Amino acid sequence: MIRTQIRTQASTYSAKLARLGLLMALAATLQACSKQEPAPEPIRAVRVLTVGLASMQAGIEYAAEVRPRVESNLGFRVAGKITKRQVEAGQRVKAGQLLAQLDPQDYKLAADAARAQVSAAQSNVDLVSADYKRYKALKEQNFIGGAELDRRESALKAAQAQLEQAQAQLSAQGNQAAYANLLADVSGVVTAVLAEPGQVVAAGTPVVRIAQDGPRDAVFAVPEDKVAAVRVGSEVRIKRWAPRLDTSGDMNGNASGQLGGELKGRVREVAAVADPATRTYNVKVTLEGQGVPALGSTLYVEPLALGHVGAVVIKLPTSALKQDGQSSAVWVLDKASMTVRSQPIQIATADGNDAIIAAGLQPGDVVVSAGVHVLSPGQKVSIYEEKMAESLANNASTAIKNVANNAANNAANKAAGNGPSSTSAPSPAPAAPAPSAAK
Repeated sequence: MIRTQIRTQASTYSAKLARLGLLMALAATLQACSKQEPAPEPIRAVRVLTVGLASMQAGIEYAAEVRPRVESNLGFRVAGKITKRQVEAGQRVKAGQLLAQLDPQDYKLAADAARAQVSAAQSNVDLVSADYKRYKALKEQNFIGGAELDRRESALKAAQAQLEQAQAQLSAQGNQAAYANLLADVSGVVTAVLAEPGQVVAAGTPVVRIAQDGPRDAVFAVPEDKVAAVRVGSEVRIKRWAPRLDTSGDMNGNASGQLGGELKGRVREVAAVADPATRTYNVKVTLEGQGVPALGSTLYVEPLALGHVGAVVIKLPTSALKQDGQSSAVWVLDKASMTVRSQPIQIATADGNDAIIAAGLQPGDVVVSAGVHVLSPGQKVSIYEEKMAESLANNASTAIKNVANNAANNAANKAAGNGPSSTSAPSPAPAAPAPSAAK
């Protein structure tokens, strides 16, 4: 009887477990098939600013390089093998100074051969001249006819012409030998060395490049849409890339020792044809005054004809900009619904760290200035307001004073032999108030 009851209860319990498992499986299936409600999107706190009008503070600047007004490539006027090079890049040279030498042996031999031809031609002239004198005396005595004397006179003239030709060849060969020495024809600075000793060069091959002493130019490139406004004679403001004490020298190479700063210049030349690689136009500005920077120095140039300093424009910090496809955009806040929308804009140029907006915004629009990369269209936001932490600072100051006072009391009690006072444990600082949520 007891066994029968136990079996009955066990079967009943197993049936209940089976039904419970079936219900759990059914509930899991229903839960998997039903759509879960998405979590509400958090309301983000953002910084905002109101669009207004402001004046431009910076003009359009370009990077320029100091270059000589005249720069020449010097080479030998004859071919040969370079045996010596007397200068290095950056070295100052004077007019007539030896720069490099070729092997002169062949040219010396050619000069010696021309000199021998002159001697032979001179001997022939002396012989023919003596014959002419004898025949002239015979003609005066009527021993010969006039035709024979004319032939002797013609032979004398031919010999003299051969002598002059030999002398000219000797002079040319002498010049060829002299051309084996490359001399500086102007004073200046060696800016490049283009050949080395042991190299065989043809006539006219550049060996040394010299920047002549004299005026210096600041050369920079202007894009096609700005070149029309840059005119010859217009004023340009010039600044050094890094102000420093310039001891490189003035236009004539004399040490100036002036502090580098702002310079003045005027446009001297505007290229008529765009550069084939960059499609920009080179502009040359004459540097005026003393203390001209060294060759190759980097400068900032600001053509006043392209400047818009003081113009009233709409400016935004770069932190407010975002990329929206192929264009730039900003988040505009709708204060009524406290939601943001993406507004495409057109950027004209930059003014320091701010962007100049050409189109897309109006004065009075409220734009998100920070946190633009975590927003989405239609998202609700709150305006972030900075809270002053004066109470927190006061609480921290009070706690520090309490700790210092307790430490002083403990030290005094130990010195008196009374042991630490009951106030040795620093009292806990009052709890700082929790910062309020950003509105």
